[in-house]
Amino acid sequence: MDLKNLLNKEQFEAASTINGPLLILAGAGSGKTRVLTYRIAHMIKDHDIYPSQILAITFTNKAAKEMKERVKALVGDEAENMWVSTFHSSCVRILRREIDKIGYNKNFTIYDSADQKTLVNQCMKRVGINDKDITDREIIGKIGAQKDKLISAEQFKRENEKNFRLNKIAEVYLLYQKKLKENNALDFDDLIFKTVELFKKHKEVLEFYQRKFKFIMIDEYQDTNKAQYEFARLLAMEHKNICVVGDDDQTIYSWRGADIQNILNFEKDYSYAKVVKLEENYRSKGNILKAANGVIENNPHKVLKTLRTNDKDGEKIKIYRSYSDMEEAEFVANEIKRLIEKEERNYSDFAILYRTNAQSRLFEDIFIKRHMPYRIVGGLKFYDRKEIKDIMAYLKLICNPLDSVSLRRIINVPKRSIGDTTVDKIQVYADDMEECLYNSLLDIRTIPGLTSRSVTSIEKFTSMINSFIIKKDEITVSKLIKELLNKSGYIDELKKTNDLQDETRIENLQELVSAAVEFENNSEDKSLEAFLEKTALVADVDNYDEDANSIVMMTVHSAKGLEFPVVFMVGMENGIFPGTASLTNYLEMEESRRLAYVGITRAKEQLYMTSAQNRRVFGRSASYAESDFIMEIPKELKEIVNPFGVVKNINSNFNGKTNTYKANVFSTFTSRSTDEIVKKSNVVFDEPKLLEEKEATVGRKVKHPKFGIGTIVSITNKEGNTHLTIAFQNMGIKTFRIDMAPLQLI
Repeated sequence: MDLKNLLNKEQFEAASTINGPLLILAGAGSGKTRVLTYRIAHMIKDHDIYPSQILAITFTNKAAKEMKERVKALVGDEAENMWVSTFHSSCVRILRREIDKIGYNKNFTIYDSADQKTLVNQCMKRVGINDKDITDREIIGKIGAQKDKLISAEQFKRENEKNFRLNKIAEVYLLYQKKLKENNALDFDDLIFKTVELFKKHKEVLEFYQRKFKFIMIDEYQDTNKAQYEFARLLAMEHKNICVVGDDDQTIYSWRGADIQNILNFEKDYSYAKVVKLEENYRSKGNILKAANGVIENNPHKVLKTLRTNDKDGEKIKIYRSYSDMEEAEFVANEIKRLIEKEERNYSDFAILYRTNAQSRLFEDIFIKRHMPYRIVGGLKFYDRKEIKDIMAYLKLICNPLDSVSLRRIINVPKRSIGDTTVDKIQVYADDMEECLYNSLLDIRTIPGLTSRSVTSIEKFTSMINSFIIKKDEITVSKLIKELLNKSGYIDELKKTNDLQDETRIENLQELVSAAVEFENNSEDKSLEAFLEKTALVADVDNYDEDANSIVMMTVHSAKGLEFPVVFMVGMENGIFPGTASLTNYLEMEESRRLAYVGITRAKEQLYMTSAQNRRVFGRSASYAESDFIMEIPKELKEIVNPFGVVKNINSNFNGKTNTYKANVFSTFTSRSTDEIVKKSNVVFDEPKLLEEKEATVGRKVKHPKFGIGTIVSITNKEGNTHLTIAFQNMGIKTFRIDMAPLQLI
């Protein structure tokens, strides 16, 4: 394989290095998937390495599928013998073979977030926690964080016995793990946690997989947490042929356990590691890359690298500051329409990126009014819909009768005269007899205090479930779902109503059958267990359809790994992006800046960054200063646009800071000609002036002659005087009386 003619110099160096530890620092759009693909093909074709000896880990099913298809195109069907999957999928595959060694049955259920919440709430009641004191969300977050750090329930309890609040959470964690095991179930975080536990407790299992996987490759290494890091470390310990690919500038998941030190310390963890930097970008125009570099260079904790491209500079970054959030949405819709007409673009060329999902509403409203097609990545997922979760609960129970969470969900769905009181009585009996809930249902006539009607209904229910348990290995998953929908009465219940929503629910259930058929056509393992596993591990971004002709809306976090010709980064204001927590915490600010870098580098040809002087936040009117990240882009790379997309040339005295732009000059939309707009659009950039009390708002940037540039983080009134608390970039947090401090607007 002639790699030298297929790759650039740095890519070739990375792809041709096979043995020993290798760190590939791959900037955004630098062709890392191409490098990984050719590296694998080179290993198989030129070094006669068996595909089954290669483990390639990615972070999404979509990326794994793409990588495997590209390798297959280069080496043929041999690629089918490789393991190319996510961390979680790889761990499930190992656990299906080995989990009995740590006390679980191999037909374990994987609980989703809703199942997890149900079980945690049951445990909270048992422990005696009022959700007004400690919420289930806090407990779930705390348990997940411990598992990411490989801290067991017992260890967490020991470490927090003197802390009342954490000790109560530890009690829930202990009971929750006990209940999971009783239900023969794992939550999402358990998949890696339990695999690491398995490796550490059973040396022979670890040695088997070390022999099997002589070559390990991990993509997006900057996003790994401690559990993922330890999983990879243990597997690579024998041969040390580990190749990791990542970009410290794209570490944006610390809030869910990702540890940037994993990539920064790779050379310490693996002595004699080779490091290759991929800095040539093949995605974005020059000005977009320069803007991204201009922002990220403000982060001190980073590996020194600079994106470059041989492509043209392209258009400047377009900056728009509206009077209101509604006007911001109007502007985006107008620009999309204008570019479609002027440049003959498709709706699918456009992406709107925001910091939080809640920001999508105004854009949805205006797209609906204007009949503009759009889709949201990160909204309600298909498998999160009630009717889908109901049928999936039936399937989980059929596969694993120990799963009491799934059982309780559907025992009276559709209604069959088995109320909560009856189920609670049976649960008490099950607890006393130390057996699972389903086994107690099978002994229903021995349980006192139940009505004959309830007993009859339960016997009909268990008879139906038993018949499906027998059938599950004899018929296809799609046929099983069809029979289940009919025999359970679920479809009949929906057909009885005239509710349009119920018609939609029926359509969704038909789509579930279609999903099962697609699974049967494309999967080697066609079992019910494999289908449940596949659906449990699906991520929302895996369903992103690049060919659908509609505007895409998503958070910047969701957009990682994607690219679009035209990107609108909206809500670019201090207090929103970056969020308020970033204004007083430099580590939070560094992560927000990395997130901005990710957003900027999603754009291939054009980038818009928009903000609003006024917006509704939690029902109240709020005013935020323009984002620091816009200010950090060099002024020669930016241009101001008005509501009609007309560019206003930047004055020579423009200092690169656009938050004084008087957007309300254009607060009314009309159909005036472009010439008339240009004549009347005298955009004003004010010279620095002293801050007045009415201008002091949280998030606003100010300048102090001694302490430099800072951000207002709080405003208080003491004895009739207004005091400002300001976080300065290099001088910490200071408090001033506004009428006595020489603070300048910037």
